[in-house]
Amino acid sequence: MSDTDGKKPLGLHGSRPGNVKQSFSHGRTKNVVVETKRKRVVVPKPGGAAQGSAATGVVRGDPSKRPAGISEAELERRMRALALARARESEEAEKRAAEEAERAAERERRRAEIEAKEREDREREEALKAKAEEEERKKREAAEAARKASQPSPQQPAAAPAAPGEAPVGGPRPGSGPRKAGDRDRADNKKAKPAGKGGGDNRRSGKLTLNQALSGEGGRQRSMAQMKRKQERARQKAMGGPVQREKVTRDVQLPEMITVGELANRMAERVADVVKSLMNNGIMATQNQSIDADTAELIIEDFGHRVVRVSDADVEQVIEQVKDKPEDLQDRAPIITVMGHVDHGKTSLLDAIRKTKVVSGEAGGITQHIGAYQVDAANGTRLTFLDTPGHAAFTSMRARGAHVTDIVVLVVAADDAVMPQTIEALNHAKAAKVPMIVAINKIDKHEANPDKVRTDLLQHEVIVEKMSGDVQDVEVSAISGKGLDQLLEAIALQSEILELKANPNRPAQGAVIEAQLDVGRGPVATVLVQNGTLRRGDIFVVGEQWGKVRALVDDKGERVEEAGPSVPVEVLGLNGTPEAGDVLNVVETEAQAREIAEYRASAAKEKRAAAGAATTLEQLMAKAKDDQNVSELPVVVKSDVQGSAEAIVQVMEKIGNDEVRVRVLHSGVGAITESDIGLAEASGAPVFGFNVRANAPARQAANQKGVEIRYYSVIYDLVDDVKAAASGLLSNEIREKFIGYANIKEVFKVSNVGKVAGCLVTEGVARRSAGVRLLRDNVVIHEGTLKTLKRFKDEVSEVQSGQECGMAFENHEDIRPGDVIEIFERESVERSL
Repeated sequence: MSDTDGKKPLGLHGSRPGNVKQSFSHGRTKNVVVETKRKRVVVPKPGGAAQGSAATGVVRGDPSKRPAGISEAELERRMRALALARARESEEAEKRAAEEAERAAERERRRAEIEAKEREDREREEALKAKAEEEERKKREAAEAARKASQPSPQQPAAAPAAPGEAPVGGPRPGSGPRKAGDRDRADNKKAKPAGKGGGDNRRSGKLTLNQALSGEGGRQRSMAQMKRKQERARQKAMGGPVQREKVTRDVQLPEMITVGELANRMAERVADVVKSLMNNGIMATQNQSIDADTAELIIEDFGHRVVRVSDADVEQVIEQVKDKPEDLQDRAPIITVMGHVDHGKTSLLDAIRKTKVVSGEAGGITQHIGAYQVDAANGTRLTFLDTPGHAAFTSMRARGAHVTDIVVLVVAADDAVMPQTIEALNHAKAAKVPMIVAINKIDKHEANPDKVRTDLLQHEVIVEKMSGDVQDVEVSAISGKGLDQLLEAIALQSEILELKANPNRPAQGAVIEAQLDVGRGPVATVLVQNGTLRRGDIFVVGEQWGKVRALVDDKGERVEEAGPSVPVEVLGLNGTPEAGDVLNVVETEAQAREIAEYRASAAKEKRAAAGAATTLEQLMAKAKDDQNVSELPVVVKSDVQGSAEAIVQVMEKIGNDEVRVRVLHSGVGAITESDIGLAEASGAPVFGFNVRANAPARQAANQKGVEIRYYSVIYDLVDDVKAAASGLLSNEIREKFIGYANIKEVFKVSNVGKVAGCLVTEGVARRSAGVRLLRDNVVIHEGTLKTLKRFKDEVSEVQSGQECGMAFENHEDIRPGDVIEIFERESVERSL
């Protein structure tokens, strides 16, 4: 082969299946040893007089007979590669042959197993058949003997002598010899009529044969129990007795209304028989029609069953808890709720214990959601913490935290002493009857006065240990970390005194701490498991919602398979967003969960309708008079989580007086949608978004219909704004004007700068002096200012729509591709109602 054709010989290049170990020579002919996985091949090197000429016609000492441009070393390398390729092909062929032989042997083994199983079943069936025939023959002989014994023998004449060639009466026929038992059995089998259609034996129709197994034929077959019942009925029929089915009396649960088909199903009777019984009682009904409980009770008694009356509320009996045995209880982690006034350092204290920075990501520096975390103490014990907001609006959150807790840690700032929400937290702890530990925070400040805190607590019947009381008090500092070990020791001591136990080996029961509607994951509930173990795949009911656990996420964001007592987890798989504070219970079947959820939803709907209806004439007149004299400010509220929406609605209901009041038309969880804009337009109401944003169709609808959308991230601003609007004290408002949106395309890490977002301005303009918000799935992640705004390598003041730029945020680096940056400016606007 020459190099001019541009092609390489097959097998000369590519992978090297073997390794060249050594070379040796015999005279002038050199050989190469090649080791593969299965064999050792000796490859002759081209260069010998005989072998080289036989292989390629090339003689080592005659360069003129080699192909043009091919050196001796190149020719040797090609020959070695060719030999290795041939060795690999032979090895692969041997491997394929061995695998084919193994598959053939496996098929033969399986075929032999199926034949042996079939033969064993056939022998077992023949043995059972022979045994049944033997028993039947014995019964017939016993009956024949009893019949002969009942006849009078003295009057019976003697048997006449048999004539030549005739058999004696009652004796065997001549030439037949002695009769055997097997002959009689064969005669009986010939007389017996074979069962099955056409007189054939079809008892093997339910067996799996070798041909059926290999051909894949055969559908639904009869079970062994059905075959035994059929044989029993045939035996009774052969014996001449009546064939009767055994009547089974059942307890039939009967609700207020039931369909005919469901009634027949619960009685295990045919629908036609139930319809016939109804006709006999003068009621014409089909299987899909409903009948009342009294009529159904008559039908049940006609069929001989027992009636068990149930009401709609009885569906919840499946979740009634059974008292745990003492030997089943195991130690569990204590649940500690951190409570106190706003800005007294609750979240900072918890951050110092957990070594995290939760407070840095909160809007306005205050906690507005309830959080659940787990902490491993130095002595190895695990603690579960609940962080509650301190703002006055979040009363229900604090009450919910005190309800599910074991220990309350009351955080009081040493420089601020006892404040209104501190007193409220005290009252919640006393109402829940849980022990309390006072953590006096901010003792590292110059103006701190811990003794004043202890003295103020005396006014509310809280006597700490330093005042000769029984309530533990610890001086701590979230900044310096002073006193944190003493606080954890106090918590551990209090939990040992309580002897907290739970049974993990039972269906789970827990409380919903928080609930939200996530864009990507759907309804998500933060559940604190109180008893039992919640596992992935469990079916549960929570409030008016139900679902199946699709995933469990712990406080670190990692997926887990199960959650035991005192473990907080996010539960995915609900069919709707539950209310914060609802109780989660695991049930056995999906039908039970759906039935309980539907009953609770209908009961709640009836309760709301009854509460909102005026029942007397005086109430109607008073309501009409109030509607004439009171001016209403309708609002639509959307929030990021259920607890925040609940707190905002409670605050709105408290705003107002005899002349003006705020009416919440609708409150929900999730982004603002077109339906919210339609409701607001029909009522002339503004839409308040708390840590959520309107999607693109909702923004367009709001612009077209003139509906005002206001966004808030701090509950102080929302409450103050609504109060000012409702009271008429309208001062100049600092209103936000959105000037642009930018999408993050890529994130780069720059030294001495941090993470920089490569953005495309999709709408409006981006200015460095403006404020920015980082949105992820229409939910506010961060609000602040820009650290840098660059166009290429130059620092610029603004970037127009359609252009690319680089942005970096002050004190925030959690940015991802796909996030949206909202750019806004604040301006002062006069407000009017």
